[in-house]
Parts: sequence; C-alpha cells; structure tokens
Amino acid sequence: MKRILSAIVLVILSGALLAGCVEKQPVQQPPVNTLEDVAVDIVTLLMKNNLTGVYLFFNTSITSQVTAEDFTNIWAQQVSTPYGNITRIVRTRLTNESGYSVVYVTCNFSKVPVLDVKISFNTQQKIVALLVIPTLEAFDYSAPSYVDLNAFTEENVSFPSEHWKLPATLTIPKGTGPFPAVLLVHGSGPNDRDETYGPNKIFKDIAWGLASRGVVVLRYEKRTKLYPDEFAKLQNFTVQDETITDALIGVNLLNTSPVVDHSKIFVLGHSLGGMLAPRIALQDTRIKGLLLLAAPTRHLEDLILEQSRYLANLSGENQSDELAQLERQVMKVKNLDINQSENVLGAPLSYWADLATYDPVETAQLLDISLLILQGKRDYQVTMTDFARWNETFYNDTSVTLKTYPSLNHFFIAGIGVPTDAEYLIEGHVAEEVISDIASWMHHH
Repeated sequence: MKRILSAIVLVILSGALLAGCVEKQPVQQPPVNTLEDVAVDIVTLLMKNNLTGVYLFFNTSITSQVTAEDFTNIWAQQVSTPYGNITRIVRTRLTNESGYSVVYVTCNFSKVPVLDVKISFNTQQKIVALLVIPTLEAFDYSAPSYVDLNAFTEENVSFPSEHWKLPATLTIPKGTGPFPAVLLVHGSGPNDRDETYGPNKIFKDIAWGLASRGVVVLRYEKRTKLYPDEFAKLQNFTVQDETITDALIGVNLLNTSPVVDHSKIFVLGHSLGGMLAPRIALQDTRIKGLLLLAAPTRHLEDLILEQSRYLANLSGENQSDELAQLERQVMKVKNLDINQSENVLGAPLSYWADLATYDPVETAQLLDISLLILQGKRDYQVTMTDFARWNETFYNDTSVTLKTYPSLNHFFIAGIGVPTDAEYLIEGHVAEEVISDIASWMHHH
C-alpha cells in the first residue's frame, strides 16, 4: 500500500514583555520539528484512524489522483484488514532515497508483530509516498540448513543500463565450471534482489540453495525498488518497462560470463515474474528453459479482487463498501475505462491495455523449450485454479514438468492451517524439496 504526507510545523513563541519593565527579555527560540517528528505526528493520526487528517498532508501529485475517500478505502483494504490497527510506535529512522527524505516509522500492529510505515517527503515537507512495508532492520538472515556456505562465492555486479543501473549479485559455485545458470525474476511490487518480505528472503534462499548444488544464480534489484519516483514519471509504461527489459539484460549478462555454460541458461520467475517468463523467452532464443513458480494464468485485476475478498472474509469484518469500490476499479481495468492521466490499481491505461492482450499459457505454447511449473497448494494469491490451466494444457507434454506441494504457501515456505498474509512475517525458508527439484531439473535439461 502506498501513499504520503507533510507536516504543519507549529511555531510557539514564548518570548514576553514583563509588565512595567523597560528592558525586553530575550525571546526563547521555538522548538524545531524534525522530519522524524512530523512522521510521528502523521502515524499518530493513523493510529487514531484520522485518515482525513493524514490526507491533508499529501502532495498534489497524490491528491490529483486519489481522493480522501479513495485513501480511506485503500487503507482499510490493504492495511487495516490484513494487519490490523497500529498499536505502538517503536522507533524512527531518517534516510535519503532518490533525492527524497524518507522516514521509516517502525510500528506494532494488532495482527502482526512489526511493520514499517515508510513516508517520503519532498523539499516542501509534503508527502509524496506513504507505504506500509515489512521492516528491514528487525530481522537477521540465517541461512537454511540445506545451504553449504563453503560451496560458493558471490560477486557484486550491475546491469549495464544507461538510465536504470541496477546492482546485482552473481552467486557462483566453487569448482571447475562452466555451470548451468538461472536468472531470478521478481513478483509484483518494488522487490529487492532477495525478494525480501519481513524476515524472509525467498530469492536469497533459492540462490544459496542452488549454488550449493552447482548452479550459478543471478539476482538483481528491481527498477521500481531502486528508482520508484523516476519510474512513476514514465509515460505509458508497461510490463516491458517494469520487468521484461531488465530480465533480458540479465540473460545477456549471464551469456557473457565465463563461469556460465551458455547452452544452459534458464529464467526462474516467481508470481508476476513467472507469468511474464514466457514473454521474456519469446524475446531471447538463447534461454534454455523456464521455471515458473506460482505463475498466474488469470488477469492480475481478477487476482487482486480475489485476494481482497479472501482476506476480507478471514477478517470477519464488514468490508462490503471497500470491496464494492475495488470491484468498480476492476471493471474500469477490464473495460479499459481509464483516462490518460489516471492510475487505476496503481498503474496507467498503457499497463492494463498491454496485459489485456497477453496470455502466458498461449505464449508458453509458442516456445520450443523445457518448462518446470511449481505450485504451493496453500497459496491463496496464485491458487490451484491457475495451476489447473497449466496442468490441463501441458499434462501430456514431455518437455514440461509440473509439481505441487501440499504444505507450501506463495513463498514456497511450509505452513499449516488456513493461509494468511500474516504468516509471511514469520521467519521461514523456501522448502528444501523445492530447491532440490529445481537443481535436479536444471542439471538434467
């Protein structure tokens, strides 16, 4: 969830003239509100559910696209329903990112232990973005048991793009190469190279697990993570700009690496990355095969609505008004009833028009390469409904391997009971069985 605000700095003058005295007393300087103070004031308004008060702090770049009612509905759907109410402010941290001052306000929520409210300010102390994200500082990563830290090394590299230079990590097995290699392509949202969510680092698990089994892995910062404001200024962007172009650069980088067997380069896509992987392969014939993890076969707007209904039902709260508003937005996407200056469900007309004509299953059928399609049965975001279409299409195709895992969620981490988004904030690791299946498949193709 994303939004932002600014602050009214209260200047309290306490200097005074003592009655009957000729000499003026020195004026006491007013206290200075720092940006961290302002951010705390904003989060306090959120704690009090004073969303109208928060809305007054938004920059015009937000208020021109999102009404106060929209903001209230978005906060209810994407924050209050899954995470509950903010119960306590734990700490603040001020940074500078892409030319903006950013304050991270770490908070306890009623349904999850801890999240960050990330508030970005412009030079006028107006909010240009407000996000609720997993806190990055509260968790230390520990390698899963299936990783052999002595079996590989890592190198920092970067994608050679003039406008979007992206830091990346190349994980290289020790020993005599060249080795098969795989590029990891993120799901939706501004993901880092590890696909970090709370204490979990899905892509780091995969990279270290595969490198322990003789596979080179390349993972990178998503451009929407590193350049959110620059990307938001793009006119008429599509998934080609968001994901595909950078993935193709990554494939080319692997093709130039001396440690890589250039005849065995694969692309692994998770969630949205899996959905787009066939389109990536269609643009680079050097790709040997695709690994699709929790890859949707349905339109994104349908998945967004389905997930929201699922979480609203779990919450036990009446979210009918919020869901009705979301349904109207979904219909705008389906009908492409979107103005050129308007964003719906976080994206412009160009984005949705592009995806409306894309079918990942039909595109995969055009490819003459091997596919590995994996699905967790406890995944409520990309469900067995999506996997069923992959299975129906490729069940008898000897070049396609399909497998499901009964206890795994969207992150391919094991869990029990009814799946919720709150479990993503519990530390876990990608299941060893998934790592072994991927490594074995790659070595045999």
